[in-house]
Amino acid sequence: MLIVCCDGLKGFPDAVEAVFPEAVVQTCIVHMIRNSLRFVSWKDRKAVVNDLKPIYKAATEDASEQALGAFESKWDGKYPMIARSWRSNWERVIPFLAFPPEIRKVIYTTNAIESLNSQMRKVLKNRGHFPNDEAALKMLYLALKNASKKWTRPIRNWTRALNQFSVYFEGRLPV
Repeated sequence: MLIVCCDGLKGFPDAVEAVFPEAVVQTCIVHMIRNSLRFVSWKDRKAVVNDLKPIYKAATEDASEQALGAFESKWDGKYPMIARSWRSNWERVIPFLAFPPEIRKVIYTTNAIESLNSQMRKVLKNRGHFPNDEAALKMLYLALKNASKKWTRPIRNWTRALNQFSVYFEGRLPV
């Protein structure tokens, strides 16, 4: 386990670190943005999203913290919970900033795995009851096989990302 992107579930990052102490635990940036927008009125959403971008697209941790400060000074009067939320999760946001853009594109969101989990739950829910555990496992296997047919679009620049992973996690990737 090299990097684990979590969606903000309480206790999950601590559990991951207990089992995989060398893993980098990262909060899902997309979940952070969604959580931030819960506090925002519809008319301000586009402006708030544009002002959040410099935080998670910054080249360094210092630049990101400065962008958060700028965001805070602009929006704290109207939406104080947004900057407070980012600051309270800051230790789980900044690991992302230590990596180059090739790796960031791979680890910024949990949406792909959430989509797969949704498909698996749908298969189990629609079927209802199974005669035994083996029948349920077979259904999940078939659903996974069916879902994998849709995985045609590779991650852009995967080769460059893999090269960066081998540099950052030297000796931990199979050759």
